[in-house]
Amino acid sequence: MTQINQLELQNLRHLIYSHETSAKKLETYAQQATDPQVKQMFQKSAQDARNTKQQLMSFLS
Repeated sequence: MTQINQLELQNLRHLIYSHETSAKKLETYAQQATDPQVKQMFQKSAQDARNTKQQLMSFLS
């Protein structure tokens, strides 16, 4: 596997953090939503953000 440089590592960490933050916010929005479709949309988006975070984290191993 090719090693990543410091700038790539920093960018990857930033992306991982951003996706985790987004997932937490989207989950909060889902909890506050009263419309079932809106709630489901936020929940799906939160899960998508977590999945992307996991994919990004795989580059660290």
